[in-house]
Formats: sequence, structure tokens, C-alpha cells
Amino acid sequence: MSGTTSREIPRADAPAGGAPVAGLDFLAGGGTMGAAMRAFPWAGNPLGPADRWPQPLRTLVAVMLGSSQPMFIAWGPERIVLYNDGYVALLGRRHPAALGARFAAIWHDIMQDVGPILDRAYAGEGTHMDDISFVMDRRGYKEEAHFSFSYTPVRDEGGRVAGMFCACAETTEKVMAERRLLAERGRLRQLFEQAPGFVAVLRGPDHVFEFVNAAYAELVGRDRDVTGRPVVEALPEVAEQGFTDLLDGVYHSGRAFVGRQLPVRLQRRPGAEPELSYVDFVYQPIVEPDGAVSGIFVQGTDVSEGKRAEDALRVSEQALRRLNETLEARVEARTAALRAAEAELRQAQKMEAVGQLTGGIAHDFNNLLTGIGGSLSLLRRRLAAGRTEGLERYIEAAQGAADRAAALTHRLLAFSRRQTLDPRPTDVNRLVAGMEELIRRTVGPAIAVETAPAPGLWPTLCDANQLENALLNLAINARDAMPEGGRLRIATANVPLGEGAAAEGGLSRGDHVSIEVSDTGVGMAPEVAARAFDPFFTTKPLGQGTGLGLSMIYGFVRQSGGQVRLRTAPGEGTTVVLDLPRHAVAPPPVAAAPPAAPRAARAARGGTVLVVDDEPTVRMLVVEVLEDLGYAAIEAGDAAAGLRVLQSGARVDLLVSDVGLPGGMNGRQLADAARIERPGLKVLLITGYAEAAVIGQEGLGQEGLGQGGSDRWLQVMTKPFAVDALAARIRAMIGQG
Repeated sequence: MSGTTSREIPRADAPAGGAPVAGLDFLAGGGTMGAAMRAFPWAGNPLGPADRWPQPLRTLVAVMLGSSQPMFIAWGPERIVLYNDGYVALLGRRHPAALGARFAAIWHDIMQDVGPILDRAYAGEGTHMDDISFVMDRRGYKEEAHFSFSYTPVRDEGGRVAGMFCACAETTEKVMAERRLLAERGRLRQLFEQAPGFVAVLRGPDHVFEFVNAAYAELVGRDRDVTGRPVVEALPEVAEQGFTDLLDGVYHSGRAFVGRQLPVRLQRRPGAEPELSYVDFVYQPIVEPDGAVSGIFVQGTDVSEGKRAEDALRVSEQALRRLNETLEARVEARTAALRAAEAELRQAQKMEAVGQLTGGIAHDFNNLLTGIGGSLSLLRRRLAAGRTEGLERYIEAAQGAADRAAALTHRLLAFSRRQTLDPRPTDVNRLVAGMEELIRRTVGPAIAVETAPAPGLWPTLCDANQLENALLNLAINARDAMPEGGRLRIATANVPLGEGAAAEGGLSRGDHVSIEVSDTGVGMAPEVAARAFDPFFTTKPLGQGTGLGLSMIYGFVRQSGGQVRLRTAPGEGTTVVLDLPRHAVAPPPVAAAPPAAPRAARAARGGTVLVVDDEPTVRMLVVEVLEDLGYAAIEAGDAAAGLRVLQSGARVDLLVSDVGLPGGMNGRQLADAARIERPGLKVLLITGYAEAAVIGQEGLGQEGLGQGGSDRWLQVMTKPFAVDALAARIRAMIGQG
């Protein structure tokens, strides 16, 4: 980070006085800790190699190592500790393990006191303490220690607080000396009377009361007549509970004792039963200059009220837990009943939707089949009678009905999210701009059309033709909702979605592109909006709508990985929002429109095509096309028969196969097997249902699967298709080969 050349940190056995490696000049000198820091394996520490430390940390380390005052640094989110020789004595037996360790691990026993101060420094607030006391274990036993220090926040090059610098000094001896001095000069009373808790001074091995403050006298239920008397005499009930043994241990060992919420029974009134109290306290030995213990300083707090509140809370929690156990059983029973009711409701709704769907399909297909069958019947009668004039109108009528049937099937597949899409990187702003004039002509002059393209709109991956159809359907719906005229607005936006919002909307986490189509029309009632995306549901008069428009849009958007949202109310218009996932690849530039494809001509040279389809009519049509083109055709009714042809010595220039085949092998699997037998073979797959999803899931490697073009070995066409389009595709693929 500093731009210096990285070199290895000196080994742990490097001489303490050796010169630092280039790039680590800030670690020069520093005595024992300077050598320890140069030898420390920083590469395995959260701080990382020392030659990569940020400049503020380098500067602080150099200042610290050059000072004799106790100093330490806490750095980084882990608060890793570095310190100098002066700080070693303050650490006691925590050194040398403290180097490179986390602050919370080093001072775990006093984190409740010092942790908030450190947190304030990391929050950018400096703190100076002239004297603060801790009870800590530095030498194998707990002792009271006092310090003066300042915590200074340190910011990195970006201005963020990255660590904390502390210059400190231990004032324990000074505090103890002052404490003894105050006792000797008779000022203990003034000091200890102001203490927030109880205070007492005991002298000698018999622990004679030299001083007690008012809080201590109130605690034990005595006046100050305990002064001058040993504990065992003044408070016999306390002596019987083992407290004199604790006092003996502190007096003879010179080590402090810390008690937390210790129970003690005190006889506060003569003749009364002892009352139970809980106290936090410290027995601190009073050590003279020659090292001898002359007495014990007692300081503590009555925590009985807090302890009883905790006990009461614990009892309440246990009662609540028992209540919850029975409540959970009742809730589980109620939940099971609700789930059963929901399952019945979903089944009823499913059956209603199936009935509506099948009824709508039957109605529309009966109309279409009537047109196709009637036209073919009339065509047969005319041909049988030898009348050939005017046959084109019957052919056109049958072809038109077939095209409408194909469109209806396409919409059904879109609703079921099983249509064959051609997703490509799409610039939605460009697409909307290209459709604006068409939408204006569609909705008419009484409706004002506004567009609001978002600047810098992200690309999305979708089938552009399907998106155009979706927007056109929404425009038509908006026109019908504004018979007296109004305003139609199409806006786009970049929408970064978090995990919670994505899950709520049924989207994958990440960025999305939003397309919002809103009108000022009549709007929808809640019960109508709830069914807006149902297939064949329409509020238009009979014969004026199939009810598949919004359901097709819903299916297309969901199949593209997005979501559709609807906002509407009676009299307040309708807004439909299409959310599509952001795509990382920008769409290609707009190219000039290609010339119209000419009608397929006969092949200039022969070729052989293997046709695999379990539907005889489809095979017949494909073979007819091949023969018209001048190619030889080999037919197979399933994948196994087709594979036998491929494994024979027969010539095959192109494999044309349906995707859905009987016998346990689909068209894609047949194509893979064919490429093993004949690596250069090209394959054209024909699909009319969900098999395209199987193709996409299995993947096509680097070559991919295309809906058009002849530069890929595997291509696909969707049923139904025009005969001329099939002929052109076959000729192009064989010619490419």
C-alpha cells in the first residue's frame, strides 16, 4: 500500500540488533519489542505483511517504538494490538502472547469496563482518563490496578477511523500511596463517605474495624459501634458464613479477592432473624512501603434488589416457557387445520382455472378447426368436381385459421412459460423508441403517448419480439380502458434490488430493469385485478378478446427470470410494471435490415437428410420438402431407428429430428450420439412444446444453440413453421456443410 518493495519478514531467530529489511525502516530500534515485531510472522495475522501496512500505522509504530512511555496501538476491525517495551510491565504475564492478538482476547477480564472506551475511540471520539481502576489478573491472581491514559482515534488515508493509539501510565502505586496517606491523615472518612457503595478499613490479622462509612453501617444494621472491634466479634453471623476465612486469605497472601452477587445473611436488628442480602465487593490488601500487609480495604455494593429482580424475571420466564409449550401445541393444531383448509381452497381454485382454461381452449379451437375443416372440405368438393377456379380463397382461409391456431398455442405456451424463446441482449430504451410510432397509430389520436426513457439504462436478456408483443398488448388494453381518450405513459428505470425486496417480489437477488406502462383509464376493481393474469379471463364483451393477453405477458416475463406487478384502482387508471433481470453484456449495434429471403431453390447437387420424427404426417411434410429441393431422404420413427442409420455406412449430410421422441432417447440426446459417430454432422431440431427447455438446460458448450443463422452445428425451429422457412433452413445448413 505504501509503494515499497515487498521482502520477507526476518525469521524469529534473527538477531535482535540486526538492521531492518528494506521497506521496514519504521520497525528500526525499539528494543525488545522492536526485535519481536521484526521477527513476528505478520503474513498469517489479520494485519498482513508489515511491508504492506498503511502509512498511518507505520508512522504510529515508529513513534511508539521510539518512546519509553508505555504505549500501544489497536488496529483494524479485529483491533490487533502492537506495543512497546514500556507497555510490557503493564501487561504482566499477558506478554509476549499479547503481540498481534486481539484487544478483546488480551483484556477479556476487564472488557466490561474498558470495552466501551475503546468503542468510542473507534467511533471517532478521543478519551482521556487521569485515573481509572480495574481488577485484573496480571500475575496469576486478581489485583486492583490504576492507570492514566488517553485513547486517540487514528484515521486512514480515506479519513475513516482505522485504529486507536494509546499513551498510558500505571498509577497503581501512586493511588495506593495516596490511599494510605489519606488513611494516616484521617481523611478516609471524608473520602469514603462519598463512595457510592459501602466502605470499611480493617487492620491487623484480627481484622479490626478502623473505619466504616454510613452505607456499611446501614448494610450490617449497626451503628458505628463496630469501630475498634474485630469482625468475628462485631459481626458474628458474618464470621460463621466463611467471610473471615476470605479475609485471612487476603491478609496472608497479599492478593485481592473479588466477589460477585455473594449471598450474606445479616442480623440487622437485635433478636431478629438474619436477612438475606447479595453483595458485590472487593477485599484489597493494604500494603506498606516495606511490602508488609497491614490491613484490608473493603469496598462494595448491595445488589440485593437487582438480584431479586433477576430471580423474579427467571421465575416469570419459566412460567412463560411452560405457557408457550402449551400454546405451541394449540398453535400447531390450528396451523394444521388452516393448512388443510388452504389445500382444499387451492385445489378448488386449480379445478376452476383448469375448467376455465379447457373451456376457453375448446371454444377457440372449435372455431379455428371449423375454418380449417370447412375450407378443406370445400376444396375437396371443388377438385372432385373438376372446378379449379377460386381455390386460392379456400387455401388462404385454411392457412389463416392454422396461423391463428399457432398463435393461440404460442400464447398458451407463453402463459405456461414453456414457449421457445430467443433471448438476446436487449436495449429496452431503443426497443420502446422503435415502437413509439406503432403504438401511437394503434391507440389513436385521442390518447396522448408519452415515453420516459431512463438515462444509462442497463441492458436485459430477453426475446425482443416477445417484449414488443407484450408492450403492444398493454397499449391495446390501455386504449380499451380509455374510450374517451387519455394518456398512455411508458417509462423505464434501473432498479437495484436487495435480498428482501427480491424475495418478496419473487425475483432473483440483484439489479433489474423496470418497464412501467400506465394509463389514465377506468382502472380495475380488486376482484378483477386479482384475476387479471388468469388465462381466458376478460372483461370485454363476447368475441372481443381471448383473455390471453396479460397471461401471455406474465408467462413471458416469468420465463425470462422477471416478474410482473399490477397497480390499479377504479377510476385511477392502471399501471403494469415488467421487471427483467439486468444483463452484463451490451446489445449489438443496430444493423441494416437484411433483404427478404428468396424462395428456396432446388439444390445444385445431391445430398442425404435423415428425418427422425414419431409423427408420420410431419415426416411426410419434411420428406416432401427435401424431395422438392432435390435431396434424398431417410425416414426413422424414433431415436433408436435413427441411431442405427447413423451407425451404418449410409450417407447422411444433415440430421433433422423432433426433440420429443419415444423410446427413452430425445432428439437432443440423439444429436449428441450422432456427433460421436459423425463429428462433422449438422443437426436441425424441431420442437413444439417444452423440449426446448431441456435443450437449454443441458447446455451447448462454446457453440451454443441458435434460432437462426447457419454458423452453428446445432439449430432449432419451432412448430408450426412455414414450409418455405424449413426449406431455406435445410438448404442453408447443407450448403454450409
